[in-house]
Amino acid sequence: MSRLSQTVLVLTVCLFWSGPNLSAAARSQQLNERPIIGVLAQEKLPGDQFARGFSYIAASYVKFLESGGARVVPIRINRTEEEYTKLFYKINGLLLPGGDVDIKTSQFSRAARIFYNLALRANNAGDYFPVWGTCQGFQQLSVLTARKNLLTQTRTKAVALPLTLTPAAQSSRLFRSFPKDLLRSLAEENITSNFHRWSLSVQNYSRNAKLKRFYKVLSTNSDGEKEFISTMEAFRYPFYAVQWHPEKGPFEWIDKPGMVHSVSAVRTSFYTASFFVSEAMKSQHRFSSPAEEEEALIYNHQPVYRGTTAVFVQNYYFD
Repeated sequence: MSRLSQTVLVLTVCLFWSGPNLSAAARSQQLNERPIIGVLAQEKLPGDQFARGFSYIAASYVKFLESGGARVVPIRINRTEEEYTKLFYKINGLLLPGGDVDIKTSQFSRAARIFYNLALRANNAGDYFPVWGTCQGFQQLSVLTARKNLLTQTRTKAVALPLTLTPAAQSSRLFRSFPKDLLRSLAEENITSNFHRWSLSVQNYSRNAKLKRFYKVLSTNSDGEKEFISTMEAFRYPFYAVQWHPEKGPFEWIDKPGMVHSVSAVRTSFYTASFFVSEAMKSQHRFSSPAEEEEALIYNHQPVYRGTTAVFVQNYYFD
């Protein structure tokens, strides 16, 4: 091939793969490097003297996602299904946070169910949309998938535990990018913060066909009497759930048992956040304009400082 022919070939390839000439298949593989993740608000805690509205989002979940390279849009409760559907196609992922509301009758659970169904339909149609559940969010996902409440009480109100990783963990989407030394720390050190009264027992999971078909168990734990699932990911969907709190190590400071600020705990938070944000980067949802996007972001709201003796150092409140 002559030098002129080689030059023409290179230019042709460059033109084919650049800008608006990019093929549909290539466009679908491009990462969205400006991901925006929705965090679902929930009803305020009883007796919250700092509350400036009837719902809240703990700021640690916002910081957690920001540490992984995402921006956040608050999803308020008491909105219509139509409003939620419109927002769904503008955000790139959903985080269901921890908390203390009824996971069958609350406004939080109603909104979670709407987004869960939207995410199922989108992913079935090839529209990538990840969902993450932490603590209460884990429990909510289990109820939505099983279509019943299979949770059982455990003595895990304020305790740090190592993860009992299953054989599936190393090849899982969530953990396979973690450094080996960090996986070893997760398995050997008390660095996962547990603040929950309810858990999905291994027994109840194993007895429910819907859960077994949907979720792969990545880790378990025990309160000394009951073995429960602490980490899981869906087989076919980019859905992930942890019963522990990766956001607390770097961003919450109440002096209670179960709170861990070690290097390993902080690294775990970072790698967990980075993983979920990398999943959100695969979503191509967009706001219709920069102005609409800017108006939706959580930067328009001010977190309220509640003190280092509070369960959450800072909260965002919403009407």
